[in-house]
Amino acid sequence: MRLAISIVLGLVLLTGSYVLYQNLADSKKPPRGQANKTTNTVFVKPVENGDSPIFIETNGTIRAQERIELFSEVQGVLKQTKKAFKPGQRYGKGEMLLEMDSQEFYSSLVAQRSILYNNIVSIMPDLKFDLPESFQPWQTYLDEFDIQGTLKELPKAQNEKEKYFINSKQIVSTYYTIKNLEERLVKYQIKAPFSGILTEALVDPGTLVRTGQKLGALINPSVFELEANINAEYLEYLKVGKRVSVSDLKGQNTWVGFVKRINGVIDPTTQTVQAFIQISGKNLTEGMFLEASVMAKTESNVLEISRSLLSTDNTVFVVENDSVLTMHAVEVIHFSDKTALVRGLKNGAYLMSKPLPGAYDGMIVKVSNQ
Repeated sequence: MRLAISIVLGLVLLTGSYVLYQNLADSKKPPRGQANKTTNTVFVKPVENGDSPIFIETNGTIRAQERIELFSEVQGVLKQTKKAFKPGQRYGKGEMLLEMDSQEFYSSLVAQRSILYNNIVSIMPDLKFDLPESFQPWQTYLDEFDIQGTLKELPKAQNEKEKYFINSKQIVSTYYTIKNLEERLVKYQIKAPFSGILTEALVDPGTLVRTGQKLGALINPSVFELEANINAEYLEYLKVGKRVSVSDLKGQNTWVGFVKRINGVIDPTTQTVQAFIQISGKNLTEGMFLEASVMAKTESNVLEISRSLLSTDNTVFVVENDSVLTMHAVEVIHFSDKTALVRGLKNGAYLMSKPLPGAYDGMIVKVSNQ
């Protein structure tokens, strides 16, 4: 009896456990999932092909077209001049830049002139009796002879006999020796060959200047040159005298220049050619970094787009049926720093105008016009 009761209680317990398990399992069913579909928004603009000029763009620093480095050809102590020989000092054309003490050299020059004068005096009696037709020109030369001044040109020989006689007395050789000294005396003074500004000064008054020593540098701050490296494929469009637009990096100042010179050699490593652009105007300073733009040619039926819209395989995205992104191959005509000229898009097509991360061919999108 007890055994039967135990079996019945066991069956009841098992049945109750099974029912309880089923109830618990039903209560833990996962919640029904919700679809999370997001459609990306893209910005588009209609394609309007047209004519567009191609500009050759380059940049670089400018240098004064007229510049000179000052070196001493003689030796002497530097004298004080009216203007301080310092960077930033301005000089007019022909104005004294530097002067060295030349008193010792000048005394030697005067002595040589005196020797020449005495040599001419010594031949006058011979000229009077042997070459009377030559006497008067030499007498006039002596009368006008100034030991303190620059030598005048010797009288021209009347005949071969006079020529040989004068040369035999060392007069001609002495004359040219003095002329050489006179030329050297001039070099004790350095004058500005053009109106300009001193950019470098390496000596001070009172110092001994030696032959060959660098003294400073002078530039003309009114005319500058920009050296540009132009791609060789545009060489046919680059002509001397061609107009060039030049601007600073911020675009606040612009100047108009022109192509001054073109190098006749193409750099084999970069395939570029040097062109020198002359510019002048206000607010230009030696060493400024400028950008230059030269119009090369005009292309028809093209569209200018941002380079960020162009993929590496020269394709862009257009929107078809108002909702589907489609990749479209284009022909790249020209690249600039930020834009590209392309051909191959139909007028009226909707070009994606801003890059969309993760965009792919066939992507469903929502269109927003710019």
